[in-house]
Amino acid sequence: MRLTTKGRFAVTAMLDLALHSTKGPVTLAGISARQRISLSYLEQLFGKLRRRSLVESVRGPGGGYNLARAAALITVADIINAVEESIDSTQCGGKENCHDNHRCMTHDLWEELNATVLGFLSRVTLAELVEKQRTRPVAVAAPRTRSSRADGPTITV
Repeated sequence: MRLTTKGRFAVTAMLDLALHSTKGPVTLAGISARQRISLSYLEQLFGKLRRRSLVESVRGPGGGYNLARAAALITVADIINAVEESIDSTQCGGKENCHDNHRCMTHDLWEELNATVLGFLSRVTLAELVEKQRTRPVAVAAPRTRSSRADGPTITV
């Protein structure tokens, strides 16, 4: 399977949007800063997501993007398909011409993998990813200690 950066970034950006849209439209600049994804790249991705009716844009002051429908109705497969990523493990791209215009011996194996991956991604909703992020334990750094002098007091920060 070939899941490229485009698909990964699109899913990440949509998850960020879903997490932050409770306070109104989310700017691409905000997503860019939080996720360290290029703003121009996000603009390209969101153009495709908007054309597929997964997001809607809000113009003017306070503008940005909102989900076009409930997060529970958007699957990871929807997002990946919107940015034109093909989930394909076959060498031939599904054309069955792997070896001199005939199928390779393992073609059916890769086709089954494609179906399994697409089935899995079609069952995972954006709402489920949001819930996992919200219930994920926050990592807390262990307290650091430093001493101003070898014989001085220890300060816990």
